[in-house]
Amino acid sequence: MSVGIIMLVHTALHRAERVIRHWVAGGCPVVVHVDRNVDHETYTNFVHSVADLPTVIFSDRHKCEWGTWGIVAASQSAGELMLERFPEVEHIYLSSGSCLPLRPVRELKAYLRERQGTDFIESATTADVPWTVGGLDAERFTLRFPFSWKSQRFLFDRYVELQRRLKLKRTIPAGLVPHMGSQWWCLTRRTLAAILYDADRPTYDTYFRRVWIPDESYFQTLVRLHSHKIESRTLTLSKFDFQGKPHIFYDDHLQLLRRSDCFVARKIWPHADRLYDAFLDPAETAMKGAEPNPGKIDRIFAKAVDRRTRGRPGLYMQSRLPHDGWENGQTSAPYSVFEGFTELFVDFEPWLARFTGGRVHGHIFAKGGAEFEGRQDTYAGALSSSAPIRDYNAQRFLTSLIWNTRGERQFFQFGPADSQLVSWDMAKDPNAQISVISGAWAVPLFQTGGDFSLLRTEAALLQKVENEHLATLRSPYAKARIRIWTMAEFIEAPMECLQSVLDEISGAQLRRIGAVPRMVDLTGFGQFLQNLKNEGMHPYLMGDFPVDGATRREDPPLRKPYLVR
Repeated sequence: MSVGIIMLVHTALHRAERVIRHWVAGGCPVVVHVDRNVDHETYTNFVHSVADLPTVIFSDRHKCEWGTWGIVAASQSAGELMLERFPEVEHIYLSSGSCLPLRPVRELKAYLRERQGTDFIESATTADVPWTVGGLDAERFTLRFPFSWKSQRFLFDRYVELQRRLKLKRTIPAGLVPHMGSQWWCLTRRTLAAILYDADRPTYDTYFRRVWIPDESYFQTLVRLHSHKIESRTLTLSKFDFQGKPHIFYDDHLQLLRRSDCFVARKIWPHADRLYDAFLDPAETAMKGAEPNPGKIDRIFAKAVDRRTRGRPGLYMQSRLPHDGWENGQTSAPYSVFEGFTELFVDFEPWLARFTGGRVHGHIFAKGGAEFEGRQDTYAGALSSSAPIRDYNAQRFLTSLIWNTRGERQFFQFGPADSQLVSWDMAKDPNAQISVISGAWAVPLFQTGGDFSLLRTEAALLQKVENEHLATLRSPYAKARIRIWTMAEFIEAPMECLQSVLDEISGAQLRRIGAVPRMVDLTGFGQFLQNLKNEGMHPYLMGDFPVDGATRREDPPLRKPYLVR
């Protein structure tokens, strides 16, 4: 029994020549179709290059454009020529110029000899096909597609819209149930002849000529009318990505292709010298009759698709960066944000660094610039402390900081005086641990003194900003681990509050805090808040601070318009 090869060629003709010689050396006649888009001189030189092979013939040329009828017409012409010129052929294998045999030809012939009446072709109804990409599954059989999707996209889309609007539908020829599947099949001589010489072929050809991507449905549908035994699978390894585009195999896929046990693979990169040398070697060892099993490498391709579409958490990459919602997590590792702690405690940053052993930064989103640990101008990964550079894309700045320092937990300060560009990003980030002492921003104002009218204005602005930030943290969309205390609540039990935060960082109880860092002197703070109230600004985020007349420091003078009469 002999196997005939139909090869559809449109580019990399030097590679196609080498594969043709490999098939012929294995005893397989080859019918070659060269795309009509290939110029005459190139075509003529290609024909002359294989003129010494008597079992290689060329079929009539058709213009083959993706998704159009020309590919089916090319397969038909080559199939008719194969049936006419090589009567000894029992199976016809459709391949392309970018296909590469992976196993010795004798193994393919032996495999098909044991399955003489079997047609190998993917053939499934539209309801059972999960791999269609682009939204046209059933409609490809009920609408007309006279325009090319690739080269006439505007006309293609407008004509589809028009047919939908007018509710136009085609009539499917009687007896046909549309099926779909891979273009690459291996049919018995009897089945292919029945399809090509069917008395109703003119009707079928007229119908499929206006079907979208007919090369994936013509033979797949008609084989159901004529085949006695179908194995709905292809013997060609052909993998597609999430966009429906075929994966291209390169030299470093050598072992992966061997592992598949498939007879043929596509698409092969034209410059993959190592693959062509390895698999077209006449001394290539047999695989001892192994069953083709592309599923053995599906896990690797699934992982590749996942990596391309989702990437690694917290790492920006070209394949997903332009797509909103493809971030797969905003950051790569846990980090801690402290709000109000440096305002309430003296030397809080060095204390926290000693206690946790982590990297403790200042306000990395301070409006004057990022306050990295040690107040460096640049930090890991050449991150700049420049505020304009940081704020050009604050989310990526935060993401890059965590990625560049993964393996080492980062701690930094945040507050209403900082740039708020990442407020929502941190709130929605499950890796963020955010601890807030609300109202602590008032302590530096209290310590500053000076023109009270200016302090009041700044206090009102900071309170408004923090109030919006707290609303973000309390949103149902917030995924961070968030703790919020009013300042009055916190100073009642600072050791317990700090201990709960530090325990959460490790996931277990750390050593007990011997003593909290020294708290700033708050004598007179309650009166300061009362003075803000007297000025018409209500400082409600701090909690209830009593006015202690015995311990408060000297009150700042009130402006005349607000004097008590």
